[in-house]
Amino acid sequence: MEKAEFSKTYEVIWADTDPNRHMRHSVYNDYAAHTRIAIFQDYGLPISEIAEMHLGPILFREETKFFKEIGLSEQITVTCKVITMRKDGSRWTFLHDIFKQNGDKAAQIIVEGAWLNLKKRKLATPPKELMDVV
Repeated sequence: MEKAEFSKTYEVIWADTDPNRHMRHSVYNDYAAHTRIAIFQDYGLPISEIAEMHLGPILFREETKFFKEIGLSEQITVTCKVITMRKDGSRWTFLHDIFKQNGDKAAQIIVEGAWLNLKKRKLATPPKELMDVV
């Protein structure tokens, strides 16, 4: 069964902006990363519990396409959806879309990653609890 797309809404703060008075390029990726972690939190599996499993997410590739500027105090919605995953859950690809309050797509981010065993410092297969979330 396919999971529904997850989304989270944020307000752009002063620290997110650059001298051009719009959201800094790296902040788009920060909001996407926070949204990925929020999925687990919202499904009752906070990152602290994932760390107790000696697992952490790592990225191999992150690609961002920018479409529209986002300004200070704008509300944005970041969506997150798994678009590919190995059957064992060890590697995955997330798609994020960032929308302005008026519905315009401001950016799209594709992230490819895996789970890292934090003790062995090697790629790992996640337990069922993680697989149930995504």
